[in-house]
Amino acid sequence: MNKNLFLYFCIVLVLGCQTKPKLKSEGNADIAKISELNQLFESYHTEYLYLNPISATFEGDTNHNAELTIEFTDEFRNKYRQFLTNYLNKLHQFNRNALSLNDQLSYDVFEDQLKTSLEDLTYTSNLIPTNQFYGMHQTMVLLGAGTGAQPFNTVQDYNNWIKRATLFKDWVDSAIIYFNKGIASNYVLPKILVEKMIPQFESVAQKKDIRSDFYKPINKMPKNFSAGQKKKIMRLFVSLINDSLIPAYRKMAEYLKTVYLPAARTTSGIIALPNGDNYYKFLVRQNTTTTKTPQEIYEIGLKEVARINQLMTELRPQFKFKKDSGDLKDFFKYLNTKDPKNKPFKTAKEVLKAFENIQKIIEPHIKNYFSILPKSPFEIRRTESFREKSASAEYQQGSPDGTRPGVFYVPIPDAKNFTLTSGMQSLFLHEAIPGHHFQISIQQEDTVLPKFRRFGGYNAFAEGWALYCESIGKDFGCYNDPYQYMGALGDEMHRAIRLVVDVAIHTGKMTREDAIKYMTDNEPISEDGATAEIERYMVIPGQALGYKIGALKMQELKQKYQKQLGANFSIIQFHDNILKGGCLPLTILENKMDLWAKSVQQSTTPVQK
Repeated sequence: MNKNLFLYFCIVLVLGCQTKPKLKSEGNADIAKISELNQLFESYHTEYLYLNPISATFEGDTNHNAELTIEFTDEFRNKYRQFLTNYLNKLHQFNRNALSLNDQLSYDVFEDQLKTSLEDLTYTSNLIPTNQFYGMHQTMVLLGAGTGAQPFNTVQDYNNWIKRATLFKDWVDSAIIYFNKGIASNYVLPKILVEKMIPQFESVAQKKDIRSDFYKPINKMPKNFSAGQKKKIMRLFVSLINDSLIPAYRKMAEYLKTVYLPAARTTSGIIALPNGDNYYKFLVRQNTTTTKTPQEIYEIGLKEVARINQLMTELRPQFKFKKDSGDLKDFFKYLNTKDPKNKPFKTAKEVLKAFENIQKIIEPHIKNYFSILPKSPFEIRRTESFREKSASAEYQQGSPDGTRPGVFYVPIPDAKNFTLTSGMQSLFLHEAIPGHHFQISIQQEDTVLPKFRRFGGYNAFAEGWALYCESIGKDFGCYNDPYQYMGALGDEMHRAIRLVVDVAIHTGKMTREDAIKYMTDNEPISEDGATAEIERYMVIPGQALGYKIGALKMQELKQKYQKQLGANFSIIQFHDNILKGGCLPLTILENKMDLWAKSVQQSTTPVQK
């Protein structure tokens, strides 16, 4: 995944699940009420951006680029709770049955988001203000390096960033206060995760002046800036870096080492935290947008692991590995350490070129599966050096107007150890085309949608779509090579394993060490890779469940409509209608797609005379 996509969904809206609505037909809609409803949505989104200025920046709204909200404080959460409650009450003044089909859909999604966000505020997750996987300390560097969402095109842009970045020291001071509240309440991170956070702060704190990633926009100042303007901005940037940002990062690193780390816990799962059992059940509902229990998801995971395990076993004879020389774990070890064909790269440029070639393989097939295409441009980039060692491949969405491209980031800390069986083709299908790039861009570019839907997201839909795209890779000319196909199976296995280990860790069935072993026993991943993954699930419980649950639902829907519509089934229409309307809870998605299938039947059924 992509940390940026996860962060995008976190900072835009806290989303949840919804029971299956009963949508009525388009007739008899109250036009005035529809207009008022859209005004409500517009008002909500405008006010939301005032509360969440980082969200505004990611959307391309420059009005709040000088602001930084400290979203985990009690003061902010109380304000946010009042904001949500106010709009929920306003929504309930509308007669849902008087609305058009599309507005009923918006009504249901909006109500769900508000209710789920309010429920989320009943838990004390704000006592852990940041973590090793995502947090403001990473977002600030991404924005400040000048290659992300924060613009650096005008003098005002540079001044906006200086004002925003100056507030980071207040964010650090507040984070320390809330970390201390967590210590007092026994609501703390696992010790092993704190140890991963400390170097993240230290690495930024060690680079002053022109060596800092925060200095990079200085090297890209527009030519139309006067000499005086450049000199002043340069002076302000050096002061910002040396006198504000570096001390803030250093202060947090020292606090984590000397105060928080000794107080951190040795347990792995959220069940060890106060009210952790109930919070995990909530997170499962929120991240899967279903009513499935943790145990049900765990059992689905076990079945999927067994199924994919069998496919991997059947593929083994295509490699120079003796059939009876060991189990799958031995086979994985052979691929990663003894098979030279699996590591063909010498430089990072060669890895990036390989991804560019994958794009060339896929693009000619797109027209056979989609008629709605993104307008946003697309780029492949190597992940920045400051975060490359701990980063996953990820997609960062472009701006809705197309001025900032969508970017597929690839971390390449060591090109010589970059393997084909890491799933290069499946990774591209997932993060880039037609996965996240299509889904997010098409959603953002749909100006018919109210903004809360254009810029919101549901984990199970977004990640489910991306994993579904992996599953149809052969349709796009991929997986003809056994190494790439093994990589695709490995990626699918990875998502199936998540259903097992995420639930097991957070319900007490497995420790961190048990989960790492389960992962290395069942997929071609190094122990270091498995460790990073398991620690991710430890810090963001439930999020990893959305991938497989969402993909299974989309595969189920395709099979359902293929059977129902027969020769009238169109894969292009199916994909277009999945993506039209943006991210939805899986229950609402199925209901919407049922109505689409019904309309296809009605338009193709001959009239009986």
